[in-house]
Amino acid sequence: MQAASVIARRIVGLRGCTQVRCLTSVVKDSGLPDFNVVNEPLLGYLPGSAELQQLEAALQKHGATVAEVPIVIGDEEIRTDLVRYQPRPHDHKNPVAKFYHATPEIVQKAIDNSLSAREAWEKVPLSEKIDIFHRAADMMATKYRQDLNATTMLGQSKTVVQAEIDAAAELVDFLRFNAFFAKELTKYQPISEDASVTKNSMRLRGLEGFVAAVSPFNFTAIGGNLASAPTLMGNVVVWKPSDTAILSNYTAYRILREAGIPAGVINFVPADGPVYGDTVTASPELSVVNFTGSVPTFQHLWKQVGNNIARYRGFPRLIGECGGKNYHFVHPTADGATVAASTIRSAFEFGGQKCSACSRLYVPRSRWDEIRTLMLNIHKDVKIGDPTKKENFFGAVIDEKAFQRIKSYIDHAKNSPDLDIIAGGGCDDGTGYFIEPTIVVCKNPSDKIMQEEIFGPVLSVYVYEDGQEAATLDLIGRCPYGLTGAIYSQDQAFAEFALEKLKMTCGNFYVNDKSTGSIVGQQPFGGGRISGTNDKAGGPHYMLKFCSPQAIKETFVPLPHWKYPYME
Repeated sequence: MQAASVIARRIVGLRGCTQVRCLTSVVKDSGLPDFNVVNEPLLGYLPGSAELQQLEAALQKHGATVAEVPIVIGDEEIRTDLVRYQPRPHDHKNPVAKFYHATPEIVQKAIDNSLSAREAWEKVPLSEKIDIFHRAADMMATKYRQDLNATTMLGQSKTVVQAEIDAAAELVDFLRFNAFFAKELTKYQPISEDASVTKNSMRLRGLEGFVAAVSPFNFTAIGGNLASAPTLMGNVVVWKPSDTAILSNYTAYRILREAGIPAGVINFVPADGPVYGDTVTASPELSVVNFTGSVPTFQHLWKQVGNNIARYRGFPRLIGECGGKNYHFVHPTADGATVAASTIRSAFEFGGQKCSACSRLYVPRSRWDEIRTLMLNIHKDVKIGDPTKKENFFGAVIDEKAFQRIKSYIDHAKNSPDLDIIAGGGCDDGTGYFIEPTIVVCKNPSDKIMQEEIFGPVLSVYVYEDGQEAATLDLIGRCPYGLTGAIYSQDQAFAEFALEKLKMTCGNFYVNDKSTGSIVGQQPFGGGRISGTNDKAGGPHYMLKFCSPQAIKETFVPLPHWKYPYME
């Protein structure tokens, strides 16, 4: 309120006191219980700690059996003849879950079931929805924390720290911060110049129809968020989880249901991509596609929505986060140790299977020998293997398809005269889908390895000539992606110049820090260009995508006149 008062005083000086009255009337008590929110602390998992003992027990529990995961529509569990298995990426002959794909008829049944639940759920007061979200967050932070972590480690080959950041802390943060942002949105009310005569108000309605949520394998938290965030604003969701994250996503789904999400508000529907996509985009009741995944898949869904646009009750909203080709740019004044350590982390944590992972590094020639040596010294100590073993920095890539795609880029590097592999390059899918952390030096900055998303542990390096800093920034901007980027510079003037120069190249920009690691509420996440629609999950604007505001004007005095005074 202090900041608002300062703004108000400035407006008084410029435009007069009427504007102050208008300004101070737009933020009111929402009528909801007020609360603040902080980020969920990360646990350390040090030897002998309680959380480590609990995690080991959860790994034993979930690792000892093959879980059966049904399709869930309302309260009905459905099993089809389309049986599938989720392998452990680091031990692909040993699955963690058996599940079932839905047929087109079952996907349609899920849509119909959700629609039947929509009206009653939309009428539930926001305060009660917030209570459910708080309850789910508390359960995920305590009772079920290690179940989320263990199923993510086993099924998605994440190390304990990566699972803790994702499946526990970030998912808890999404639930708590989304509830906070929803509450804060209700505080805005339009100007009522004289409330005894006319009252203006705004209410946030859920959308008519259903939300199609399509989630990726790489972050359990993204799955939970894509499916749950729309429900907070009164929507119903048909959730298609990734086949390679079934177990952790089902764990999150069951917690949401136990916390109080009613049957049908979120239906859990594993399915083949085209079967699901064709069915949801053909439905006249589609209101939102809430998507994280590949560029071609999102483009295909967008095209399907466009082709069907005349059949919808409204205009479906398309929310997409589609990955990146993220960069680290090194200025001659950069701190070399910071560049080396943060680039290794950003490029290789979780095997580079993060949409924000550093995939291209630009280094001045005068600093290359130093930074190269620093990175190679770290690289030789990076171990890969079973992610449940604490000595391993990352595990396997997610599946055979990913393994072959990433390997094709490494093979390209081995066969191209413009590319030189200076570390890694090994690929072995005998037991798990293991790919060594690979560093490739590129003579040609336009080579496909510098331009295309690989989504694996491959870092491409371009060494630019000193004095060509501005030209290299232009080079960075020619990439079609626009998700994350970072610059390293101890020259503040150059950092400010680069911040402006690279303004359109990414949605999340870092100065002297790595391109990964955004935190809910601190760095709302998303990018533009072909990286997505930049709707900033983890921020207040995201929640507006799932509601339809209604402006209401109430008049309390008779209005008998139809002529304007000048007409008399």
